[in-house]
Amino acid sequence: MTTLVTGVFLLLLSVAGVVSAARYITGDVLRLPSEASRFFRWRSDDDEVGGTRWAVLIAGSNGYWNYRHQADVCHAYQLLRNGGLKEENIIVFMYDDIAFNEENPRPGVIINNPHGDDVYKGVPKDYTGEDVNVHNFFAALLGNKSAITGGSGKVVDSGPDDHIFIYYTDHGGPGVLGMPTFPYLYADDLIDVLKKKHASGTYKSMVFYLEACESGSIFEGLLPQGLNIYATTASNAEESSWGTYCPGEYPSPPPEYETCLGDLYSVAWMEDSDMHNLRTETLHQQYELVKKRTINGNSAYGSHVMQYGDVGLSKDSLFAYLGTNPANDNFTFVDENSLVPPTKAVNQRDADLVHFWYKYRKAPEGSVRKTEAQKQFVEAMSHRMHIDHSVKLIGKLLFGIERGLEVLNTVRPAGQPLVDDWKCLKKMVRTFETHCGSLAQYGMKHMRSLANICNAGIQTEQMAEASAQACVSVPTGRWSSLQKGFSA
Repeated sequence: MTTLVTGVFLLLLSVAGVVSAARYITGDVLRLPSEASRFFRWRSDDDEVGGTRWAVLIAGSNGYWNYRHQADVCHAYQLLRNGGLKEENIIVFMYDDIAFNEENPRPGVIINNPHGDDVYKGVPKDYTGEDVNVHNFFAALLGNKSAITGGSGKVVDSGPDDHIFIYYTDHGGPGVLGMPTFPYLYADDLIDVLKKKHASGTYKSMVFYLEACESGSIFEGLLPQGLNIYATTASNAEESSWGTYCPGEYPSPPPEYETCLGDLYSVAWMEDSDMHNLRTETLHQQYELVKKRTINGNSAYGSHVMQYGDVGLSKDSLFAYLGTNPANDNFTFVDENSLVPPTKAVNQRDADLVHFWYKYRKAPEGSVRKTEAQKQFVEAMSHRMHIDHSVKLIGKLLFGIERGLEVLNTVRPAGQPLVDDWKCLKKMVRTFETHCGSLAQYGMKHMRSLANICNAGIQTEQMAEASAQACVSVPTGRWSSLQKGFSA
């Protein structure tokens, strides 16, 4: 009997050896047992990191000129799925008006790179259209299913050993992030929700990647240490972030595309993640590579990637949050193997103008398309001039011709939050929009001016009077519409 058992055992070993040799030969090299052991996953990836990995992905815009934000989110979803995260643990917020938009030259397809594959296929429609809003985002993050309105109802139902990754890409301004629906997301509200999530004891660590103009202002002086949250942002508290793979750049999108395919910071972290073994690459190593690529050689086309919160978490491997693609297991981390920055990039706030301009240039003379593109361009420029002029005039009315612009443009020292009284800021936004029309995605750049009006002690009544004087009329058109409500 003992001989029989021994014989069967040896036979099984030999069969296992044959299977192993057949399955794990790469070229002419047989993998060592230590290398092959990774493929015999006796434990799941979640077991390996000591908890479940969750992700929340948000594209906070709509409109074909904002193609890049939803392309970023779709790419992030594919990256996480390839990394081993389960679909039920990834929550996707995107308006979903790009893939089948009449402007899209490849219906049903979204790309995030000039030579990239379709990143739209298989992306879940958890929250789309009007369900992409601040209320649902906060409810989903807090795991509060009863507070969700619409959508799939999927929430971050995490526990004390779990790891959470949040990626947000959109337009922004000092202290604010855009949403395709009103109101916008304000920094103080986001920080309050993060504190609530920490107080609930329902995660071990959290990583937040944020793509937006002035995105550093969302955490600057606001995100305390001790919450086990590590955040990186595409820009500091006072500069724009940048679109990439735009018409006229090198590399440029395929000729049939008249819009930017991605954002510089976003593409930097995702393309880095696509090519590396994320078991061996740390958050800090990625931060350094992304920072180098996004600053773009300190040229005029780039921004300063920043980090906030519990920076000590950056020693963690990316695997704990993003997983890793098994196809990259043989790729070791090398500082120099990050992809080269593009020669140019487009300011996030000008990406819509780039789309309208290229649409106009390429449309046949006398066509309806050419007329439409011209109208879109003129409306966008009229809105910009109206907002810029109105804010400057209000500053002069409140503080005098000599001092007005100085007060509006004041930037607080690093480490201080944008404003002392966030309720006051939101009141100023509502007051301005009541008289002057919606700030919209471009007008968010003036949020610092409105914050400085609060910091200077101006009362709502004074602001209302100055706004009424400054804005005798408001341009018509989609950019200044208040039909959806107020952004605060």
